[in-house]
Amino acid sequence: MFRNIPPIVKNLLIINFIAYLAQLAFEAHGMDLVNVFGLHFILASDFRIWQLFTYMFLHGGTMHILLNMFSLWMFGCQAERDFGSQRFLWFYLACGVGAGLFQEVWQLGEYFILAKDYYIPAEVLNSWATVGASGAVYGVLLSFGMNHPNQKIWLIFPPIPFKAKWFVLFMVVIELAEAFLSTGNVAHFAHLGGMFIGWLLILHWRKQDRQRYNQPGSWGKWDTHKPSVWERIKERFSRTRMNKQTMRDNNPDHLYNESKRQNEERMDQILDKVKRSGYASLTDDEKRELFERSQR
Repeated sequence: MFRNIPPIVKNLLIINFIAYLAQLAFEAHGMDLVNVFGLHFILASDFRIWQLFTYMFLHGGTMHILLNMFSLWMFGCQAERDFGSQRFLWFYLACGVGAGLFQEVWQLGEYFILAKDYYIPAEVLNSWATVGASGAVYGVLLSFGMNHPNQKIWLIFPPIPFKAKWFVLFMVVIELAEAFLSTGNVAHFAHLGGMFIGWLLILHWRKQDRQRYNQPGSWGKWDTHKPSVWERIKERFSRTRMNKQTMRDNNPDHLYNESKRQNEERMDQILDKVKRSGYASLTDDEKRELFERSQR
């Protein structure tokens, strides 16, 4: 089965798992790679420009990376066949970097809103770190919905098939709602940013392909986005049935988000104390807990 995975998806899976093993090895020696390679808030002292690229290869836990890589395999294999390996690699990386930029803009807005009410210590700003391939993976999911809009996707609940285009729209609505209503640590705007960048790229490439197809003397070039007998045959032979267990993991960060919800009440209490009395009023245990929880 591993031999049937396209080369870029295969190498991305390998690189992500190697990076996660490196995280575990360094953590065992008291070093956290997130401090160096995770995407920090742009106004924090630990922010570096390269983190917009490196953050997407780090993850916040075993379930986090498993869900992201499962989704990359599930939707990325078809996306690489649709785009071709070179274009797919650019697509994946652009969605990941774009997702990071969207997250930075969102955090910048949060910063200016919070800064009106109380002082935010440098330690807290440096703790605003984002990791994970979710933004890039959400871009890949969007490409599946745009290139195969009528492909059926089975969900666990409700246990009915959805056309890919409606499933993608449903995920956009869910992410928007979670972004404005949830107080968890999931980077919902990064997910939306990855999808938005993916949408722009697909529109741009489709326009390029149409122009190339319509040029005089281009009769021998095939436009991958024009309905054709070859495209229908290709989709038919590449289509696979997705079972219910596959659909349970459609949102790469769902289980990761659930595992973090139990910590929100304690975090809110500490932040309220900072707001009322300042960071110096925290005990050593509370400072350590605030720092450790914000790193997850």
